[in-house]
Amino acid sequence: MIFGTADFFGGLATRRSKVLAVVVLSQLGGLLLVAALLPLLPGHASTAALAWGMASGVAGAFGIVLFYRGLATGMMSVIAPTTATTAMAVPVVFGLLTGDRPSALALAGVALGLFAVLLVSREPNGGANGPKAGPILAALVSGAGFGGFFVLLKLAPADSGTWPLLGARIASITLVALLALATRRSLRPVPGSLRVTFAAGVLDMAANVLYLFAAQRGMLTLVAVLVSLYPASTLLLARYVLGERLSPVQITGVGFALGAIALIAAA
Repeated sequence: MIFGTADFFGGLATRRSKVLAVVVLSQLGGLLLVAALLPLLPGHASTAALAWGMASGVAGAFGIVLFYRGLATGMMSVIAPTTATTAMAVPVVFGLLTGDRPSALALAGVALGLFAVLLVSREPNGGANGPKAGPILAALVSGAGFGGFFVLLKLAPADSGTWPLLGARIASITLVALLALATRRSLRPVPGSLRVTFAAGVLDMAANVLYLFAAQRGMLTLVAVLVSLYPASTLLLARYVLGERLSPVQITGVGFALGAIALIAAA
């Protein structure tokens, strides 16, 4: 649930400030946290650990930029489960391609998740004006980025500890900063957004640390899917803090998305 809380704070920050500024500053907060944890947690530095971490950081950077953009322009309670469903599907597909044979229950969960995306992306007015393609597309692509992030971190040596996350943050901060420079976007935060931005980054890194240790000790498909339960906390915060309301069809879709994750986790 830490991922979901971090996403909520990141969405709030993006509504107040510019996307690239929020991404860089939040990732900087995460970098400071993982640097502080390196001497305290077990793990061995290696070229492979940093390389896989940097590769995951590239995927994660694209994911987080699009995700925060989606949160800023769409409803959090729609974007979060849509992203999570896609992020959940990528490790499952990767497992299939590398020889895993998920059970019928897991495959049913993937199918249910895809159906959930169709439902949750409908407009609250019943779809008379059609879905907002921009935020939904951003959510789908960002989910693919997050799924790639999970897979690539899993490929790092099992004894590397949190060193891959150091590489991931260095790569993501560098990439987004270069993108801001190339597009002449300011990285200066809007007054009043700094605290929530850093909170998002610190919480996101804390969740990443927990995920990495779980993935190093368990099955990728199971761990990544369990991580994808995070929209529950995002939805609750969006409902009670922002007052977001969903249509009955969207509520059904959100339920299906969470149900899909539960099916795969139980497989």
